[in-house]
Amino acid sequence: MKLYRYLTGPDDKAFCMRVSTALNQGWTLYGGPTLSFNGQHMVAGQAIIKEVDGEFSQDIDLPNS
Repeated sequence: MKLYRYLTGPDDKAFCMRVSTALNQGWTLYGGPTLSFNGQHMVAGQAIIKEVDGEFSQDIDLPNS
């Protein structure tokens, strides 16, 4: 099955580390990054996907890293 996550956060080192951690856990970038301004700071976003064994269920717990 395929899993999908969309990571968001301030456009800073911590966000880049979250994406890097996910990549090193087997996730793959899906599409290009996004960047928006929320009135206070820039917010980055990146979709990621991962192929895993098993069948899809609404009860799947996606990691927060």
